[in-house]
Amino acid sequence: TGRPGRSRIARRSNEVRRLSDAALAQLAAQPDADLELRVRLVRCDYFNERDIDAARAEIERMRALLPQLRQTGLRAGILGCEGEQQETAGDNVQAMALYEQAVAVAEAAHDDEHLANALYLRGYLRGVLGEFVSGLADLKRSLALFERLQLPAHARTSVNGVAILYNRVGDYEQALHYFKDTLEAQAGAGMARERSVTLHNLGRTYEHLQRWDEAQHSFEQELALTRELGYVRGQVYALRGLASVRNAQGDARRALELVAQGLRLFGSVPDERLRAQLQLQRGVALGRLHRLPEATAALRDAIAVFRQGDAGAEESLARDALARILAEQGDWQPAFEQQSQARRLTDALLQRQLDQRFASLKVQFDSELKDSENTLLQRENRASERALAEQRRVSQLQIVAGVLAAALALALGMLVLRQRHTTRRLRDLAMTDELTGLPNRRQALRELQRVLARPQLDAALLIADIDHFKPINDQHGHLVGDEILRAIAAAWRPLAAPGVQIGRLGGEEFLVVVETCTTEQALALGERLRRAVSGLDVSRWLPGRNITVSVGVTRVAGGETLGGVLSRADVALYRAKSGGRDRVELA
Repeated sequence: TGRPGRSRIARRSNEVRRLSDAALAQLAAQPDADLELRVRLVRCDYFNERDIDAARAEIERMRALLPQLRQTGLRAGILGCEGEQQETAGDNVQAMALYEQAVAVAEAAHDDEHLANALYLRGYLRGVLGEFVSGLADLKRSLALFERLQLPAHARTSVNGVAILYNRVGDYEQALHYFKDTLEAQAGAGMARERSVTLHNLGRTYEHLQRWDEAQHSFEQELALTRELGYVRGQVYALRGLASVRNAQGDARRALELVAQGLRLFGSVPDERLRAQLQLQRGVALGRLHRLPEATAALRDAIAVFRQGDAGAEESLARDALARILAEQGDWQPAFEQQSQARRLTDALLQRQLDQRFASLKVQFDSELKDSENTLLQRENRASERALAEQRRVSQLQIVAGVLAAALALALGMLVLRQRHTTRRLRDLAMTDELTGLPNRRQALRELQRVLARPQLDAALLIADIDHFKPINDQHGHLVGDEILRAIAAAWRPLAAPGVQIGRLGGEEFLVVVETCTTEQALALGERLRRAVSGLDVSRWLPGRNITVSVGVTRVAGGETLGGVLSRADVALYRAKSGGRDRVELA
């Protein structure tokens, strides 16, 4: 499914290049690093669809501006644009790592605009990778931020992202409802570029439902609109959709002509996944025309790209088509292997959809349960406060005497104890991670801010990330992933001595704040954390495997910001990941 852009509507105009050139010329005379970086973010997004080398050059120029920035949240924009490059090139793993960093940087800087954009990018990619519940959570959070910032066009893009995710999870009717509403809103607002993307997604939904006439109508509308706009990438997407319709209708020759048109245009579109989708339709058409060796080559090319990008649904379609062609050639064993792999991918996708729908219901149930518990605690507090007020009134009137006074005093004491217990429970709920029992993100960052506020600093910050945690959730289920997180928390809890706080930052990432230590002591603590995890016996959950973590370490200097320290620790963590994982690195 085609993804709407990063919600910056100005980027959609054909005037982007000319206006950004003029803006940079003015900034050369009156330098402003923040404004220049915003202009270059627009250019980076513009070039990402047209010229990857030019987009990379913009990223290098933006990185050179980092030391001069006043708004540290702008760094999230750079990470997001770089992630889009990786996603376009088919490297979804690296793209996700960059989006994760972008979200963390924007949250630390309290920059809601860049946080909303980063959440949108991460949520969309999570949907591509089958993480439907977390993807939906990101997209809905992005939508809420855009609405709070009073950016309705941006909010509509997030709604479109939610619809795409519903499409992926198989809820096509809900997706149709969102897409049709979005088309009306975009037509009324004159958002032609965004309307072309929504038309494509509407066509893909009809394609999934095998409503071919409606799919063809949507793709033809998209093609006409993108030609009018000169939007080459949109034209290629529309031609792929029309080729798919023709293949489904048995018109392989016309499908092949449409694919050929798309491939001719593709030279100016740096999108490997889109090229693979064209190759898939080309392979299907060639197979039906009995040009079997060409069909085999096209489908193997598509499969390689889909496998690298973890696009299981599309890889399954390509393998299924390849199996039919191999069978027609008499290669029965390879055909059987391809068919088996296609079925495994399809079964895994269906199981993931079921698991995610169950997880979504569970999250909803848990949220409602927690809301009920909080409501009950609040009622108990109000009841306690009313009882205390009544006791004070009775005491003031001096009505109570003797045994009654003692009894009332005892009751008062019990109420006070109960209220203290209730208050402590509320505070623990707000500051503790439910799964691991460690301090949660809010408490960990609050501790780091407290340390940063001291005039004399000799502290350190460590960020630890579990290696290859996503495959554990994918292959063994989230319940096993939860058990792994609890086991790691239990192994680390003895290391949380006075002056050392270990908290869960989110997902598989943990944050350690050390109030007083040298560089050598911080690195030694990182090694103890690493060894504690590598020594865990996880055979009851992961037979024949062990668990490792990568740790990034940085010293904390006086006058630093929260975002700056977290960013430097992220750099150290990235070095540890790039250096082979299961290691400790210093930045």
